[in-house]
Amino acid sequence: MHGHIIERMTGEELREVMRRFPAPVAVVTTEVDGERFGLTVGSLVSLSLEPQFVGISIGKDSSSHEPIRRAGGWAVSLLAGSQAQVAQHFARSGIPPVALWIGVEVRDGSRGPLVEGALGWLECRTASVHEAGDHTVFIGEVESIELGAAVEGLVYRGGEYHPA
Repeated sequence: MHGHIIERMTGEELREVMRRFPAPVAVVTTEVDGERFGLTVGSLVSLSLEPQFVGISIGKDSSSHEPIRRAGGWAVSLLAGSQAQVAQHFARSGIPPVALWIGVEVRDGSRGPLVEGALGWLECRTASVHEAGDHTVFIGEVESIELGAAVEGLVYRGGEYHPA
């Protein structure tokens, strides 16, 4: 059974079909010149086990885009199913970077703040950067891994966060 095929699609049509596909949710952070930055992503992907590479896709209009590029590395907090509020907090745009950290429990990491209560944490050195239209794909070599609680993860589907 097939649905309607769209041959000349718009960005909105691509967004609509991708919203139907659950994406794992994480918070990516970095620190540059003593200033911390962070944003919610649904684009984290494991790329290679040897060497250990993961990738993230960051919109060029994100206030974290250039800091992540300049820092040469970033941290990832893999959100637990109970952390939808954290995901929403870091998904908001236009918040001054200093205000972003109010009311969120974090601890210092070597590449950026780590969100407490997550399923796990990765700290990555940027291995390569690839332009991809209105986004940039950052490939990170994983420098450290820490396991958190073995609970449900958080996914984004249909414009909402869900435990899974």
